[in-house]
Amino acid sequence: MLIHYLQHVPFEGLGSIAEWANAKRCPIAATRLYAGEPLPDPAAFGALVVLGGPMGVGDELEHPWLRAEKRFLAQVIERQVPVLGICLGAQLLAEVLGARVYPGPQPEIGWWPIELTEEARRSPLFRGAPTTLEAFHWHADTFDLPGGAVRIARSEAFANQGFLLEERIVGLQFHLETTPAGAEALVQNAAADLVEGAYVQGAAEMLAGAERFRAIHALMDRLLDGLLT
Repeated sequence: MLIHYLQHVPFEGLGSIAEWANAKRCPIAATRLYAGEPLPDPAAFGALVVLGGPMGVGDELEHPWLRAEKRFLAQVIERQVPVLGICLGAQLLAEVLGARVYPGPQPEIGWWPIELTEEARRSPLFRGAPTTLEAFHWHADTFDLPGGAVRIARSEAFANQGFLLEERIVGLQFHLETTPAGAEALVQNAAADLVEGAYVQGAAEMLAGAERFRAIHALMDRLLDGLLT
């Protein structure tokens, strides 16, 4: 299966998803929207991953490619292609599916616990996952649940940490794919986000603890196994 991904900034990549795809011998193709690359034919791939980015879903004047991306996502969804959206990717999917995207109560950046919902744990995609886990976050916006979708998880700061629709569209507000190098790239390129806040960690705390990254990668692998195989 060819996995295509949409990348919004050079410093937010596939992370551990690339390792999973290589292990499964799944070819990967990319559209780097920030570089002006054209979107592919929606029929040209078997699964789509929509990555994160510091822009908001409404920043179409600054990033006019967002309009084309939203139209493209609607076409992909219509074709019933499996889609995984992460952070900004989840917000874009939520908007395309008719839900509201808006500023959250406060930024949530760093390692913070999430609680998987009963609905998520009943899904084959999350079978065997722990009820609570520490995930990596870097966001300030949030979304309402699209019609027909179920909530995946919640945290103290954000009620909606993800959604699942028809077992083939997954939106994750949090990050399971982030590697140590990916976290360091975020710290270097988005340092202005690290303002004082109840749910904002410092760079040193975010980059410590290799076991944290291994734990989220194991859950991402399980999710990808269910969604894409």
